[in-house]
Amino acid sequence: MLTVDTLADLKAHVGRDLGHSDWVTIDQDLIDRFADLTGDRNWYHVDRERAARDLPGGLPIAHGLLTLSLVPGLAGQIVQVRHHGRAFNYGFDKVRYPVPVSAGDRVRLHMHVLSADPAPGGTMLKRRYTMEREGADKPAMVADMLSLIVT
Repeated sequence: MLTVDTLADLKAHVGRDLGHSDWVTIDQDLIDRFADLTGDRNWYHVDRERAARDLPGGLPIAHGLLTLSLVPGLAGQIVQVRHHGRAFNYGFDKVRYPVPVSAGDRVRLHMHVLSADPAPGGTMLKRRYTMEREGADKPAMVADMLSLIVT
């Protein structure tokens, strides 16, 4: 794990892969709880019987937004920031889901610092988060996150 004093210290790591998180299992209970929380109860997430009949692999698939929502917690296993100061989630440039995550799959997060550019009021930090699905040739998710570090 990399430890930095502030998020701005990641400027020194532009172009670097900072490693990966531990593996986490995406089980059906987590998918069901996310469905309840968001109201997204589409059959391919929560109907095990229909998934067994109608989906390749026969298992329900996790919500893409569930996969994305794991980023903050798993990123905390890769980089520890001692003093967050004033840094804000500015959004995502791109989010892609090349392969689905099925109930029971294990995933882990990789972090790569893409850029740290001057922006009005501070620095715009861009990190690429890649969610690896164990055993898959392609990632489950690739997301470019923007954080505005206010100076």
